[in-house]
Amino acid sequence: MKYYDLPDTIINKKLRKIAVKVFEEIPVSKADAIYTLSTNDILDLGKISNFIRTKLHGDTAYYGVNMNLNFTNICELRCPLCAFSRDKGDKDAYLLSLDEIEKRVRKAVASGIDEVHIVGGLHPELKIDYFEKMIRRIKKIKPGLFVVAFTAVEIDYFAKKNGISAKETLKILIDAGIGAMPGGGAEIFSPHIRIIIAPAKIPGKRWLQIMRTAHEMGLKTNATMLYNHKENTGDIADHLAKIRKLQDETGGFKTFVPLLFHDTNTRIRAKRRTSTGYDDIRIYAASRIFLHNVPHLKALWMYLGDKMAQVLLRFGVDDFAATYYNEKVVHAAGAKTPDYGSESFLKRLIENAGLKPVRTTANYWIQ
Repeated sequence: MKYYDLPDTIINKKLRKIAVKVFEEIPVSKADAIYTLSTNDILDLGKISNFIRTKLHGDTAYYGVNMNLNFTNICELRCPLCAFSRDKGDKDAYLLSLDEIEKRVRKAVASGIDEVHIVGGLHPELKIDYFEKMIRRIKKIKPGLFVVAFTAVEIDYFAKKNGISAKETLKILIDAGIGAMPGGGAEIFSPHIRIIIAPAKIPGKRWLQIMRTAHEMGLKTNATMLYNHKENTGDIADHLAKIRKLQDETGGFKTFVPLLFHDTNTRIRAKRRTSTGYDDIRIYAASRIFLHNVPHLKALWMYLGDKMAQVLLRFGVDDFAATYYNEKVVHAAGAKTPDYGSESFLKRLIENAGLKPVRTTANYWIQ
């Protein structure tokens, strides 16, 4: 698509006005976001979001070869939205020893991974030295291995448990070898929704504070948003606006990741309705259009299904996620996708969308 003809290709009048803003590099408004989240004109929406995607990334689509390390499912919070967490006494509760973690990572490294993605429950008996030793042992296995570790919720918890600041916590973990932070725990920032789906989790305001601190220390992070539970379009637009505002101030978000909620084995039953293909497309395209200052938009194929994730490559998505060997969190909530995807599988899906697959890590260092 030629950059100069974008608005002329849009039939829907409201979307054409939004396209003009995008073309002239004017940030769209929250009202614009709400409209893009509700329109049925997804082909016009796709033209706008794909225009931005192409302008930023050309015909490239990124993917990674990594493993998931969910070191424990024991968690103090026991959020209603979570199917993964357990109490310590539950028969399927677990905590991996550092030796077991090293064994799993060595096995994955032997298979050719570039990255380890680490998140887990908030285990009340784990101190900061467990996490510091974990990272150092992982980096010792393969110094060039990229480590994406610990959400803002985990960082806040580690800090409180150890009587230190979030900044001190982050410094210990950065010195140990983490290269970036995942964006989990953001859920949805609206307090009236958050109190229902994750009442014990840190408020959205605190999540943003932790991310600000990480960015100020030079640590790049993801940002996420959980959708299709109890939120409405206003809640989504508000969430996007808060992400964009902090990004204007810090520039530390590298990737935005919408997460489709799965309700199996959770205590959240009254969803708005089952997500449709149009819903998913609107969420991703609207995110790409509104978050003009966040460079990457990621679709987790394990959450969405590989076919929908592939379609989204033409609706703003440039990051097709990764192999995610042994993913547990979304599968505990009923995801029907495999818990691992091969590199050839990911490349084929990207190529069939007419794009060039590029293997990278979470910092988008081309491998």
